[in-house]
Parts: sequence; structure tokens; C-alpha cells
Amino acid sequence: MLPSQWQGYLAIIALCAFKATCLDTFKAAVYEHAVIMPSESVRPLNREEALTLMNKNMDILEQAIISAAKQGAHIIVTPEYGISGLISDRLRIYPFLENIPHPQVNWIPCIDRYRFGSTPVQERLSCMARNNSIYVVANMADRKTCDPTVSKCPFNGYYQYNTNVVYDSEGKLVARYYKKYMLTKEVQFDSPLESELVTFNTTFGKFGILTGFDILFHDPAVILVETLKVDTIVLPVAWMNNLPYLYPAAFHAAWAVGMRVNLLVSNIHNDVNQMTGSGIYAPDSSKVYYIDMHSENGTLLVSQLDSHPKLLPPVNWSSYAKSIEPFSAKEEEFKSSILFDKFTFQELINDTGNYSVCQKTLCCYLSYKMSEKKANEVYVLGAFDGLHVAEEEYYIQVCTLLKCLTTMLETCGLPTENASTSFDMFSLSGTFDSQYVFPEMLLSGLQVAWEFEVLSDGRIVNKNGTSKPLLMVTLFGRQYQKTKPTSASIHLGFALLMKLITLIFVLYSAIW
Repeated sequence: MLPSQWQGYLAIIALCAFKATCLDTFKAAVYEHAVIMPSESVRPLNREEALTLMNKNMDILEQAIISAAKQGAHIIVTPEYGISGLISDRLRIYPFLENIPHPQVNWIPCIDRYRFGSTPVQERLSCMARNNSIYVVANMADRKTCDPTVSKCPFNGYYQYNTNVVYDSEGKLVARYYKKYMLTKEVQFDSPLESELVTFNTTFGKFGILTGFDILFHDPAVILVETLKVDTIVLPVAWMNNLPYLYPAAFHAAWAVGMRVNLLVSNIHNDVNQMTGSGIYAPDSSKVYYIDMHSENGTLLVSQLDSHPKLLPPVNWSSYAKSIEPFSAKEEEFKSSILFDKFTFQELINDTGNYSVCQKTLCCYLSYKMSEKKANEVYVLGAFDGLHVAEEEYYIQVCTLLKCLTTMLETCGLPTENASTSFDMFSLSGTFDSQYVFPEMLLSGLQVAWEFEVLSDGRIVNKNGTSKPLLMVTLFGRQYQKTKPTSASIHLGFALLMKLITLIFVLYSAIW
């Protein structure tokens, strides 16, 4: 722990001891913001025009912050790109940048506005926090001067960072975090050379900060939880509707379970880019979440959380699966892709049964009983063990029970939103070689469900049936011990992904 972090931690302890204000529970808020985007003009905006746009977005965010504070929220998280909008161009983003100092400077922009030059966005965010006595987490863009004659300095002489800032209830800047893992199209920003480990202490727990897909990587996500022992992660995102197993609400809920930590997720609300899905998640339940591609409005979510989540029993994610033999095959296996991951599948041909599917070192085991086997619906058990290359490159092991889009097996893995088959019971497990496994469940209508139990031997089970027809049950394992190859194919993967998504929605529209 850095000296400044020790100082902050000791200050919180002193405050709690003196005022007896350390809280066992707190109210958290996240705001899914329908961001006002820059127009597709021929020329880049100037600074005045950029500020006008950002102030329009901050007008909306301010109303959400006021509302959250009136409901007793102690902290509010706003989305990635929630102030500037999506701008995938290095020069076009420049008028939106401000110099954001390190929090060690002990600065309240609301009352010391010109200390670091012109910083109107930071001033306004600070005042929102101060005027409403609430912690505010916001995403904006930072710039840092560098020498363009030096290698690795960008051509325009600035490092540009996708940045989260945190202001405490007095308006003081208490945290600044640079996003590490960029999508290929995020060329407007630089990635810091090393993953940052940023935390801040409050009277209602210790918080860690991530952005977007940073949550999928060991550094910094796992270190924040396991080494720095944060209670809650704040996560501004611009996350697409990546069905089935990277669907935002389902995956984020599963991550909170797998990592046994609170998670506050704020997403952009943008139907053009298929972005929606915000929520407040605890290790033992989804407190509240929101996903709606049919609305054009933002939404404020508020819920109460434990300041220090209760420690849950550890799970050995491969114990049960490694203790049994694979079931005899009932049908021929077949291959189909989910987000370019080539899965091995078996169709569930009866309304009850025991199935197993293996790929490389991963074997997935399923026992189930359907309420009734529908002739017009196909369910499969699938396994994937390998390198995922769509939006980034990382190794995963996945066991999944899911409904196919149609009765044609080649549509298994394509996005689907509705089902009519309910299950009386299921038990899913796998021979995972990592202990970082995230359990997900989706019901018809894309409803995130908590209708399961995770057993200490690694099984996700439901013994009492599902309240609605089942879309998916997934165990998503992340193999942090495997590093991605040096010959990365991110650019190709992302381009292919965009083509696939387009084809999927064309097919989906044609069928339905």
C-alpha cells in the first residue's frame, strides 16, 4: 500500500472512531444515461462547442445526482463516455480533454477552480458532489503533455486517457483511474503502460475502480479484490448487448458472485450501439438492475448494500466434475460459434437426462428435467476451452446450457430473447482448471435470475424449478494463468465480430 493510501485509510479509521460514523450498510446509486452524442460534422468541434455538449450531458447527470442524494444515496456511479459521448477519433476528442491532476494534490475544484488552469468539467463535477453531499464517480478524458520527438509519445504531443474521477461528499478529488484495456476502435485514447490499482476509502467501505473490459483481466480487477481487499468495485461502462454469456447484467451479476464483492455498474443507454444494462450487485444477489432497448430514457437505480460483504464459503469449481466419469453420448456432437468461440455441443433430446460434453481439458456435466419438452425449441449443452478473440484476447473455459435461436442446430449460440420451456431442475458443473468461475442465469425476456445455488463442490443447481422459461445457464471460467499470444489478432477479431453482429440481427429480424 502506498503512503498516501495508508494516510487515507488511517484518516477513515480516525473519523469512524471520533464520530462513530462508520456504516454497516450504505445506499448506492447508478445512473444509466442516454448520452447526447456529438454530431457527425465534417470538422471537429472547438473547445467552446465541446463544453456546450458536455454541459448538456452534465445537466442531465446533475438531476440524477440530486435525485440520488434525496433518496439517501452515499455514492453515485455514472457511465463511461457519459459526458463526452462516443468519439473514436484522436483529434476530435481533443477539445473534450482536461488536465486532471493526481489526487495527492488535495484539491476541491468547486472552491479552487483555477489552480490547475481551465478545468470547468472538473469544477462542475466537484460542485455536484459538494452541493449534494454525495460521492460522485464520473468518466471523462485526461491529457498529459509529452515530447513528440520521444518514442511512444503520440504524434499530437499528448497522452490521452479514458479516465474515471471520484469526488467525495466535500467535492474533493479523491481518485483518478486510467482505463487499461481498450477495444480496437478506441484509438482516441492511450493505454497506461502498467495497470493502475486505484482505491479510495470511505466511512461505508473500501472501493476499487475499473472501466469497461478491465473487469475481465487479472490486473487490475483480481488484485483489487484479493490483494487490496476492496469491498465494492465501481465500474463505468459502454457495454454492448453481447448475448448470451457477455450480456451485461447477467455477466456483471455473475462476476460479483464469483469474486464475492459488491459491484456498481453504470452503462450508457444507446440503442444504436446496442448498449444498455446497469445494476447494483452483491455477492449473494442482484439488488437491482435495468436493461431496456425499447426506451429512449436514462434510469436511476438506488439500493442498499452491506459496506463489508459477508465472506461466503469458498467454492472448488472442479471438485464434483472431476469426481465422476463422462456420461455416454446420446447424440452426435456438433460445432457452433458463440462470439467466434467454436463450442462443442450436444442437443438435449429428451425432457430429462444426464449429458456431458468435453473440449480439450474441459468436460461439462449436466443433469436436468424440463417441465415439458417443446417440439419447437432446441436446448443444448456446450463446452469451450480456448482463446477468446472477439473484443479482446484472453483464455476462457465455458460450460453452458442454452436455448438455440431456432430448431436449426447451426443457430445455437446466436442471440435469442424469449423461450417457452421451463425447467423443474438442473445441475451444471465442469472440470475447470481455474478458481475464477462466474455463474450466470437468464430467463425468458432477458431477465437476470438468482434462482440457483452454487454448491461448494462447483455445481450450479436449481432444485425447485424456474419461475419463467429458461434461456441460459452458464459457468464462465477465466484462465488468468494463461497469457495471450504475442501475435494478437484483436483487429481482425473485432472487424469479424462487427460483421457477425450485423448478420445476426439481419437473421434475427428475418426470422421473428
